[in-house]
Amino acid sequence: MTAKLNRRGMRGNSSAGSIELLESDRCLTALLNRPTAGNRISAAMAERLIEIAEQVEDDDSIKLLAITGAGDSFCVGFDADIDRRLVESLAVITKPTIAIISGDALDEGLELALALDIRVAPANARLALTQLTRGVMPHFGGTQRLARLAGSPQTLKMLLTGDAIDGREALRLGIVTYLAEGRAGLERRAAEVVKSIVIRAPLAMRLAKEAVLKGFDMTLDQGIRLEEDLYALLQTTIDRNEGVRAFLEKRRPLFKGA
Repeated sequence: MTAKLNRRGMRGNSSAGSIELLESDRCLTALLNRPTAGNRISAAMAERLIEIAEQVEDDDSIKLLAITGAGDSFCVGFDADIDRRLVESLAVITKPTIAIISGDALDEGLELALALDIRVAPANARLALTQLTRGVMPHFGGTQRLARLAGSPQTLKMLLTGDAIDGREALRLGIVTYLAEGRAGLERRAAEVVKSIVIRAPLAMRLAKEAVLKGFDMTLDQGIRLEEDLYALLQTTIDRNEGVRAFLEKRRPLFKGA
């Protein structure tokens, strides 16, 4: 996928790694660029990702954030001095987010992927949380987000044994959203997913995401009332009127995000 994107900017590469930004069709892709260390995220990389999260949230020209890794790994973990805000700064972005899991997603790298909305992975990717083998435990949301996706028995199995699962098993368990075969297949599938998302109305996507995520902490009745309130709010927007007009005129809508 990244080969088809235009470069927007990057930080210089070094032993501490870098984040390369690429943009296409209103999707901003952050490339974790530390392949010799399995794209382990350094403090400098974490600081840059936090800045990017703020940029994506504030820039109306960006509809979607994707994160992927250089080389054969997605991300195999974090250095010890990482800013604790990193994963949550990505998790609270109100726009859609995608993890393009380009290889192994281990430990904090998997926790990062779990904080994004959609995960695309090749069949041969390895996903694991091995922190307990080192006498520590996940502390970037892994115990909570994985359990919500795969259930507590599978989460406990992965945590207590440290065993890795591949992309096919991750898809079966609901951890991965889309599966691909090989790197070329991953790029094609990721491009398809991005294309299907960026044509949607920005405000509708943000409100739908809010309804789903906030609904986890509500009763069914409360969640339905939230959905109704957000639907009513959406009816007052320019995008809603454009959607109706485009449908009647049998054309593609031109959403403004307002």
